[in-house]
Amino acid sequence: MFTLTEVASLNDIQPTYRILKPWWDVFMDYLGLVMLMLAIFAMTMQITKDQVACLPYLEDPDQPKPSSFPQSSTVEESSSAATGAPVTATNVVSGLRTAQQQTAVASETYLNQPPPTGVKTNLDFQQYVFINQMCYHVALPWYSKYFPYLTLIHTIVLMVSSNFWFKYPKTSSKIEHFVSILGRCFESPWTTKALSETACEDSEENKQRLTGTSSAPKQVSLEGDDSTTVSPSTPMLGVKFSADKPIAEVPSSLTILDKKDGEQAKALFEKVRKFRAHVEDSDFIYKLYVAQTVVKTIKFILILSYTSTFFAKINFIHECKPEIKQLTGYKKFFCTHNMAYMLNKLLISYMALILIYGMTCLYSLFWVFRRPLKEYSFEKVREESSFSDIPDVKNDFAFLLHMVDQYDQLYSKRFGVFLSEVSENKLREISLNHEWTFEKLRQLVTRNAQDQQELHLFMLSGLPNAVFDLTDVEVLKLELIPEVRFSAKVSQMTSLRELHLCHSPAKVEQTGFAFLRDNLRCLHVKFTDVAEIPPWVYLLRSLRVLNLIGNLSSENNKMIGLESMRDLRHLKTLSLKSNLTKMPTNITELSPHLIRLVVHNDGTKLLVLNSLKKMVNLVELELHTCELERIPHAIFSLINLQELDLKSNNIRTIEEIISFQHLKRLTCLKLWHNKIITIPSSIGQVKSLEALHLSHNKLESLPPALFTLPKLRHLDVGFNSITVLPPEVGLLHNLQHLAINANKLEVLPKPMFRCTKLKVLCLGNNALTVLPESVGQLVQLTQLELRGNCLDRLPAQLGNCRLLRRNGLVVEDHLFDTLPVEVKESISRETSFTSGL
Repeated sequence: MFTLTEVASLNDIQPTYRILKPWWDVFMDYLGLVMLMLAIFAMTMQITKDQVACLPYLEDPDQPKPSSFPQSSTVEESSSAATGAPVTATNVVSGLRTAQQQTAVASETYLNQPPPTGVKTNLDFQQYVFINQMCYHVALPWYSKYFPYLTLIHTIVLMVSSNFWFKYPKTSSKIEHFVSILGRCFESPWTTKALSETACEDSEENKQRLTGTSSAPKQVSLEGDDSTTVSPSTPMLGVKFSADKPIAEVPSSLTILDKKDGEQAKALFEKVRKFRAHVEDSDFIYKLYVAQTVVKTIKFILILSYTSTFFAKINFIHECKPEIKQLTGYKKFFCTHNMAYMLNKLLISYMALILIYGMTCLYSLFWVFRRPLKEYSFEKVREESSFSDIPDVKNDFAFLLHMVDQYDQLYSKRFGVFLSEVSENKLREISLNHEWTFEKLRQLVTRNAQDQQELHLFMLSGLPNAVFDLTDVEVLKLELIPEVRFSAKVSQMTSLRELHLCHSPAKVEQTGFAFLRDNLRCLHVKFTDVAEIPPWVYLLRSLRVLNLIGNLSSENNKMIGLESMRDLRHLKTLSLKSNLTKMPTNITELSPHLIRLVVHNDGTKLLVLNSLKKMVNLVELELHTCELERIPHAIFSLINLQELDLKSNNIRTIEEIISFQHLKRLTCLKLWHNKIITIPSSIGQVKSLEALHLSHNKLESLPPALFTLPKLRHLDVGFNSITVLPPEVGLLHNLQHLAINANKLEVLPKPMFRCTKLKVLCLGNNALTVLPESVGQLVQLTQLELRGNCLDRLPAQLGNCRLLRRNGLVVEDHLFDTLPVEVKESISRETSFTSGL
C-alpha cells in the first residue's frame, strides 16, 4: 500500500518552477493533494473496516421454526456419539435422568429471564461469514467497492496532467533553461544598475521640467518640440541621427560595475539572445499547456458525470440473492454495509472538490483562449524606462513570459533589460571605458607615413570615451567595432581630419555631427552591405575625400547614392571599390567639383559608363579590374583629364588611342596589366603625354612613333616579350624613367644613352650579355637595375654616374666586384645628400 509521502511525491515539482505556475495551477495542486489524502483515507478505511452483515429473509411465515432447545433424541444421539458406547436401556434411563435434571435447571433459568423475540434460524457462524462474503461481491454495487481506488487514479491523472509540461523532454529542457536565465537576470547586479540609472534619469528629467534648467549640456532639439521624447534616431535633413536623451549625472556607485559582474551580464545578454532564437521559432510549449488543460477539463466532466450517476447507489441496506439455498436453506438475505455512511460523506466531499477543480479548469481555459498568449508586448516596460527598444516577442517565449506575469510582473520587467540593445550597449560602454583608459589609448597613438598622429582601434565592443580626450589625433581608424557612437565630446578632437570606418557602423549625435561636418576632410568606409554606410556621411559638407569599399551590386545601385550627394560641395576625390555593373547616376551630382574618380570593380564587368560624360571637370580617372575590352568612348569627353589608369582589364587593342589627341591636358596614361599585343603608330599624336605605363602586357615590339612624344618623361614597358629596343629611343630627350625589365632584350641600342636626363633605368631579367660603356653618359642616373641578365662584367665607366650609389645599383655581388676599386669606392660612399634622401 502507498504511504501519503510516497504518493505526494508525484506532485513534488522543483521550487524553481513556481514562477511558471499561475494561481489556478497552484490552487489545483492543493486540491489534488486534498483529493489524494481523501482517496488514501478512504482506501485505508475500506481495507480495514469494509464489510457487510446479512440475515436470511423468511419468505413463508408459516414455515416451522427450529426449536430453541435440542430434542431427547438429539441428546441421546449426541451423548452416544460423544461417548461412543452402545445404546442400552440402562444408558437411556441414565441419559433421561441427566437430561431431565439439565432441563429442570435450564427451565428454572429460562423462567427467570424475559422471553426471546425475533426470528430464530438454524445457521451457524461459519455460514454467516460465507454469506457475508458472497453478498459483498454480489449485492454491493461496484462503485461502493472501488470508489477509493477510482479516486486515487483520477487524482494521480489530474496531478500528472497539471505538471506534464514540466516533465516532457521537449518542453522541460526549454523551461529549465528559461527559469535558470530568468533567475540570473532577476538577481544580476546589472539589472539593478540599469533600472536605477533609469530612475535617476527620470527624476532628473522631472527636475528639468519643473525648473526649466539643466546642469547637463543642452541638446539641440531636432523637431522643435521640447515636450516630446527624442527617439534614438531623430530625422534631420532626411538623415537619422542617434540623438539620445542627455544622460544625467548618477551617483558614482551606479557608474562602477564589478568586472566579474560585467562579464556575467555580457554572458547573460548572449544567453538571452540565443534562447530567444531557439524558443521563439515554435509554440510547442503553449500547445502542450493548452492540451493538458483541455485534458483536465474533459477529465472533470467525465468524473462529475459518472459519479453523479452512482451517487444514489451507495446505501446502507442491500438485498442479496446469492443462489446458495442448497447450502443454507434460504434464498434471499438482507444486508447492511457498515461503510456506506462514510463513503457517502467522502463522495460528497470528493464531488465538491471535483466541482471546484473543474471550475478552476474552466477559468484557466478561458484565460488561455481569451487573449493571444503567443504574443507578448513590453510596451508598459518601454514607457516606464529609457529602454525604448525592448522588442516584442512571440510564440513559446511570449507564453513563458505571460506565465511569469501571473507570478510577479517584476520578473518580466527585469528580464526585459536583457532584451534591450540599448541596455547591452550601456553595459559594453561601461566595461569598455573601464578597460580602455586615456593612458592605455595614448600608448597606441603612432605616426603614419604622412607624419600624422594616428590611432588604430581593432575589434573593440565600442568606442571608448577616452578617445575623445586625445585632442592631437589627426587620423582615427576604427576596424571591426560593431557599435560606434560619436557623442558631443568628439568636438574635443580639434585635430581630427581623417576617419576610417572598417565594418564599424557609426551613429552620431547632433552636436558631434556638427563638428564632423565642419572639420572632417577624409572618410574611408568599408562595409558588407550598402545599408551599413552611415547616412550622415552624405551631409559632410567639408569632406574632400570619400572612399567606399563594399558590396554595391546591381540590385543595390539605386542606393549607391544612398542619399543625395549634392551636399558634398567640397568633395574632390571619390573612390568606389565594389562590383558595379554601371556607373551610379547619383555621382553626377558631384560633377561640378569632383576632380578624381576611382572605381575598383573586383572583376565585375562595368557595362554602362555614359554618366562619365557629364563629369567634365575630372582630372584623374581610375577604372581597375572592370573587365573592359576597349577604351571607353565616354572618356574622350573628359577634356580636363590629366591622368587615366585602366589597370587590370581585358584590353587587347588600343586603336582608339588616337582620340586622346583631343584631350590636350592628358599627361599620364596607364594601360598596364592588360592583354595589349601592339601599340598603334597613332600614339605619336598624343603629344601631351609625359608618362606611359604599358607593363604586364603582351607586347613584342615598340613602334618608332612612340619615341616621338616630345614630353615623355616616364616610360614603363616591363614584363612583356620585347626583343629589340628601337634606336629611336634616343629621341626622348626628356626621358627620366625607363623600365624595360623582364623582357627578351639581348642588345641595348647606343642611341639610348643620349637620354642624358635618365635617372632610373630598369634592365633586369633580360638576356643582355654586355652593358655598353656609353652608360657613363647618364650622369644623372640614380638607379640602375641589371640583375637577372647574362653579363660577365660591368664597365668601369659606371664611375662617371656620380649620383649612382650602391643601394641604387641592383646587380649581383660578383658583377659588382668586377669594377675597379676606385669605382666601387665611389659608388659605395654615402654622401650627406643621399643620406638626407
